[in-house]
Amino acid sequence: MTSPAPARRGLPLLLGANLAANLGDGIAKVAFPLLAATVTRDPVLIAGLSAAQFLPWLLLAVLAGAMLDRVDRRKAIVLANTARAAAIGGMTVLVLTDSASIWLIYLGALVVGVAEVVADSAANVLIPSVVDQSGLSGANSKLQATEIVGQTFAGGPLGSLTFAVFAAFPFLLTSASFAIGAALLLALAGSFRPQRSAAAAGEERPAATLRSDLADGMRWLIRDPVMWRLVVAAGGLALTSELAQAQLVLYALEDLSLTEAAFGVFGLVGGLGGLGGAALASRLVDRFRGRYVLAGSMAAAGTAFMAMGFSAQPVVSAVLFGLFAGAVVVANVLLATTRHRLVPADLLGRVLGVWRTVVWGMLPVGALLGGLLTTVLGSTSATFAFSGACQIALGGVTIVAVLTLDRHLRHA
Repeated sequence: MTSPAPARRGLPLLLGANLAANLGDGIAKVAFPLLAATVTRDPVLIAGLSAAQFLPWLLLAVLAGAMLDRVDRRKAIVLANTARAAAIGGMTVLVLTDSASIWLIYLGALVVGVAEVVADSAANVLIPSVVDQSGLSGANSKLQATEIVGQTFAGGPLGSLTFAVFAAFPFLLTSASFAIGAALLLALAGSFRPQRSAAAAGEERPAATLRSDLADGMRWLIRDPVMWRLVVAAGGLALTSELAQAQLVLYALEDLSLTEAAFGVFGLVGGLGGLGGAALASRLVDRFRGRYVLAGSMAAAGTAFMAMGFSAQPVVSAVLFGLFAGAVVVANVLLATTRHRLVPADLLGRVLGVWRTVVWGMLPVGALLGGLLTTVLGSTSATFAFSGACQIALGGVTIVAVLTLDRHLRHA
């Protein structure tokens, strides 16, 4: 167990730090590609930047999770945000001196990405230490909301607007955002280093290696049938939804005949839907059976995408996209709350690492398959309809696969 911080102070500080860090993430995700486009127009090099930003999640999530089961999680966030502030500060100097090359931009994106894996994972596993069991669903909903507000509503638009003023401006703001995120958690008193449970302590080797820690986490996950099935369900949702989501820009520009400027509205509507989902999620999770909430949110997301496949009206499609975003947020809150209730505190980091590796690993696979599917079917609308049908089917399979989920939650 970790030493709990007072709930009144601990959760607001964590949420404030997460909001500041996600604001920095949102600005950086726009500023890095814009900066890259000023030094090269090679599409392969520009695409490589996206890979550099994503790669740390795929390669390091499990390792970061194991580390977070050994160290003080609050300090991990502080150090990661400080590292991000320093790295972005260095990028600011490069931009101001006109010294940025595509390879230095890659390096900056990689450093920020590695620190993001640590900070975001630590924020997630820190939640049970700053709220009691009854507040988990509400805390997870608020954590999702800080991500949506920071990245979708504030970070992206702020990054593009400030880059237009002068190129170093968004990097200055990003560095400041990460520094604020670190500073807020410095005010959070207490120790947040997980301790071995009494049972695990009796079995613990004198000096457990990182490899043995990883093996312990994997063994626990494999031996828990409900949790392992939830990992598969989350990965399936990521795969099936990304089939269409990766084609969203083509759907908007070609099938709906929107302008590039109007396409930005889609992202904002999705953000509004996500906030709506975050507002409702804790009530749904606390009031209804978990397997019904999970399967229902998958079915709702799939229905929205299927309807988008048959819609030619931009306003209708935008509303449906918002419904999809809200349903996915509800699913994410349910899954995060279930992890926090069922996974032992000293294994939470490792289980989250495996979880995110599976889910994030499905995203590029889904994107690639979606592109191939659109080529075969001849339109992005058809891909959206197919993706929606797959999500609805996944919801049906999930409600059967996790029949004992609610029994597990009652006994947690």
